[in-house]
Formats: sequence, C-alpha cells, structure tokens
Amino acid sequence: LPKKVEAFAGQRVLAVSAGNLHGFAITSDRAVWSWGGGYSGKLGHGDEKSQLLPKKVEAMAGQRVVAVSAGSFHSLAITADSAVFAWGEGETGCLGHGE
Repeated sequence: LPKKVEAFAGQRVLAVSAGNLHGFAITSDRAVWSWGGGYSGKLGHGDEKSQLLPKKVEAMAGQRVVAVSAGSFHSLAITADSAVFAWGEGETGCLGHGE
C-alpha cells in the first residue's frame, strides 16, 4: 500500500521521478533529493552507496533544478537556465558527454 515518505514532512515537494530501484524529488527550494540503489552512481552522491532515505544531492546545490528524470542506470536534470546535467552509467553514451 502507498505510504507517505516522512523524510519530506514540512517540505513542499514539487516533482518526483522513479527509475530502476531509485527515486528523485525536487523540493520548493529547487533542491534535488535521491534515494534507493546507488550502483552506477545514479543517485548523484559521488559514490555507489544505496540510500534508504532521501538524501540531498549536494552536487546540484546552487542550481535551480526544474525537472529530474530517473533512468535505469543514469539520471538527468534540467535547471531554470536550461542547463542539462547527467550522471550515472554512461558507457553507452546515454549521458551525452561524448564518452
């Protein structure tokens, strides 16, 4: 059954995205939060650790994120000034970094 994510109590969540065993939320201060399986670095915390509770993606601090998308092994975000950020597994070119 659906259960409220208590980690966001007192915060206004604007958007969520669900991927392959991980999720994202954007809060009203435009911060990005991630949780779930961290393999391939898809949570954006600079490691592959899983997070049982939502954790702020510090690498996106200072960016006004307006949308985030969780793929199977990678993730994408777009900011208010139209910058696109990508992270996670990129061996098939899915990050758009030319690798």
